Amino acid sequence: MFIDSHCHINFPELTKIFDEVLANMSQNEVSHALCVSVNLENFHQIQLLAEQYEHIYASVGVHPDHESDTEPTQALLIQLARHPKVIAIGETGLDYFRLKGDLEWQRARFRTHIRAARECRKPLIIHTREAALDTLRLMAEEGAAEIGGVMHCFTESLEVALAAIEMNFYISFSGIVTFKNAVLLKEVARHIPLERILIETDSPYLAPVPHRGKLNQPAYVKHVAEEIAKLRGISLSEIGRATTENFRRLFLSTYI
Repeated sequence: MFIDSHCHINFPELTKIFDEVLANMSQNEVSHALCVSVNLENFHQIQLLAEQYEHIYASVGVHPDHESDTEPTQALLIQLARHPKVIAIGETGLDYFRLKGDLEWQRARFRTHIRAARECRKPLIIHTREAALDTLRLMAEEGAAEIGGVMHCFTESLEVALAAIEMNFYISFSGIVTFKNAVLLKEVARHIPLERILIETDSPYLAPVPHRGKLNQPAYVKHVAEEIAKLRGISLSEIGRATTENFRRLFLSTYI
């Protein structure tokens, strides 16, 4: 069995075919999925999905790219995280690729999420793009290791991965690891400890080979697992077992 540790199945592309999405998950042995929040305006959609489907979990947070959305406060994040199906804070983090200029607001928002996670004792889902050094610095300054979490859709170096692992974080691989040109990322997947690996789709984006360029969905997380199994020279079932155990250890150890 497999778990998609990061998807956006509340996005319109997937809600249009939602019955098909759920059926494909079952057919491909994807037992659960974590639907991740990117803004507060649409959080209710994720909450409703998690309430309606036992095998769907939720997070609450505001993506670092969303400059114009309602700014989250520590108190509001903690309040929304009290819902029993909300198992993480995020996604949050830093993105210096899509946004330029004075991004102090982005760093302040990241700190707010870390503080909320520490307060409510729920792990962080961290997005970082072209901002690894600042991401790690703020994680250290705000004591993110105290609560831990996951570096989602990881595309950084092995050095960055090991630094995050040292701070009690897991490394999650998306369909990017199946791309032929992702040579350095494949090396990360080969060398980090198996007990720190998660798998995800980030659907509806980043569909793995053999679906690259098409609409992604949680069922395709199996292809991510297949690639990591091949890279590490172990069985698919071993990857499925390890990543499922890792997900449960990180997100569900305090689940009520």
